[in-house]
Amino acid sequence: MQVFVEPLNPTVKMYKRKPTIYIGYDPKENLAFETLVQSLKDTSSSDLNIVKLDQMALRSAGLYRRSWRQDIGSHQRIDLVDNKPFSTDFSFTRFLIPHLNQYEGYAIFMDCDMLVRSDIMEVFDKYSDPVHGLSCVWHQYYPEDKIKMDNQAQQSYSKKNWSSFMLWNCSHDVHTNLTVDDVSTKSGWWLHNFAWMDNWERGRPTQFPLGQIPEEWNWLDGHSPDHITPKNVHFTTGGPWFELWNPTRDVDKIYTKEWEDLKDKIVIEEGLKDV
Repeated sequence: MQVFVEPLNPTVKMYKRKPTIYIGYDPKENLAFETLVQSLKDTSSSDLNIVKLDQMALRSAGLYRRSWRQDIGSHQRIDLVDNKPFSTDFSFTRFLIPHLNQYEGYAIFMDCDMLVRSDIMEVFDKYSDPVHGLSCVWHQYYPEDKIKMDNQAQQSYSKKNWSSFMLWNCSHDVHTNLTVDDVSTKSGWWLHNFAWMDNWERGRPTQFPLGQIPEEWNWLDGHSPDHITPKNVHFTTGGPWFELWNPTRDVDKIYTKEWEDLKDKIVIEEGLKDV
């Protein structure tokens, strides 16, 4: 089994070496990214093509031009499209994946603050469905904290965390309503609530383009029930790479220890800088 970690190259047809997984990349969370990659390597039963979804590469390719400013008082990054704060470099770029995949095949998007504990091929094998344009976990999640661990504002909306782990059916024609330009010009609400599916669905009352994946594949620390054994842990309240982060539930501490053990392994073997 081989895992290819690709630099983002929008001119390459990534889907030909499938299955392809795009991981959101933010330089301030590099160790989280590397630990997630290692967890995928350790658990996958198949070759994987992992693509680092790097905002700067997308800007250089002319695929992303969204602008922002930094608030002087709070140091929050403020999106100039809707004047709302956002937290990571991949808050919006994840919605370019159908285009990056040449509108063909299936691909997974993952936030980098995750730990995969089971074979990711299960998601491709069990939940790829030509009926659905996109599948995800349908969380009912409204975070109480208004500020994240990195001092960025915590946004709350009806589909919070739905877009943090997505199985894209890139060939589905619903994505003709999601253009490259939309990713740079539409509001965060429009993108994260999958609003491009709305008009398509109204014209096809018997079809529903949004599929559902079990919560075990996007298990939220501090929120998801502890009776669910996670196949993918999402450290959505912060993460072990933040100095001040402190899990409150015993079950969260178990998965924190797993992440830390894996991190220590790659720091030693790969010579990466520790947090």
